[in-house]
Amino acid sequence: IYIPIGAVHRLENPGKIQLELIEVQTGSYLGEDDIIRIEDDYQRT
Repeated sequence: IYIPIGAVHRLENPGKIQLELIEVQTGSYLGEDDIIRIEDDYQRT
């Protein structure tokens, strides 16, 4: 799946088989300090 820059998104695995996700970032900046959590069911910060 491709998620465009700035798109609000959430990923869910509704299946019974365990999902393994590999995230690949592209662009000149690959940090994670620009993440904005809109709604987080797991109370991550």
